Amino acid sequence: MSKPRLAILGLGTMGAGMASRLLSRDFSVSIFNRNQEKARPFAARGATLANCPREAATGSDVVISMISDDTASREVWLGKDGALAGASAGTLVIESSTLTVGWVKELAITAAASGCEFLDAPVTGSKPHAESGELLFLVGGSATAFDAAKPVFSVLGRGAIHLGPTGSGALLKLVNNFLAAVQTVSFAEALALIDAGGLDREKAISILTEGVPGSPMLKRVAARVASDDFTPHFLMRLMAKDVTYALQEAGRVGLQLPTAVAALAEFERAIDDGQGEQDFTAVVRRAGTHGAATHSNPRSSG
Repeated sequence: MSKPRLAILGLGTMGAGMASRLLSRDFSVSIFNRNQEKARPFAARGATLANCPREAATGSDVVISMISDDTASREVWLGKDGALAGASAGTLVIESSTLTVGWVKELAITAAASGCEFLDAPVTGSKPHAESGELLFLVGGSATAFDAAKPVFSVLGRGAIHLGPTGSGALLKLVNNFLAAVQTVSFAEALALIDAGGLDREKAISILTEGVPGSPMLKRVAARVASDDFTPHFLMRLMAKDVTYALQEAGRVGLQLPTAVAALAEFERAIDDGQGEQDFTAVVRRAGTHGAATHSNPRSSG
């Protein structure tokens, strides 16, 4: 069976990783990015560089969007020369961006009216996972569309989980990200108390990461702190956006998320300090501590 022709809309950190992975597996890939300069290296590797989303979608069997927010998603799918205008009936359209459930459901209705199959399929993982095909797809939509997407998911990810109807993937992704945000900010506060109390930071972090609190997220942040390497894999401003969307979804169903509110406040303060383009884990440098989390501890071993 021949490989499907794919279009990737958006070549940010994640979209670029996905496009690179597909090209390395010899897929026919059409790409669109608002900044054409970022797209040229992929064209040099054999991708077709489209001038607009509509052009990228034309002739593609599967169209995947990986962009920043609801506004950008609406523009790339439904704006002037949007992708749905170029997608033929039967095209599988996959929205992998982290978006609100309301917009995802609206987009699904519009895609269906165009005769397209639709999945919301945001991912867990970051830049290295996208490049190596180790993403996990959280999928909402019909079982038929999910089955049709499996060959693509198998190349881009370590797995894909069908969670239910349209919007299911979008909602769980928001839950996933707000929980990661809360854990990151909590770890920053823990570091501040460790330092202020004069504890050996290295020993304390080892106990926390190897004990009950030691989630994969906590271990990832601890590794960043130990190396003092906050190279961006997921931008802080995007994490703040995701937590904001999670709070909107909670409000829609009458729930409050006080820990998410507190975490968002720390991200917003860090962004106000000019850290929006840094990795979101860099919030440990200040969250709730006014920078105490980065102060050296004279009792720290090493």
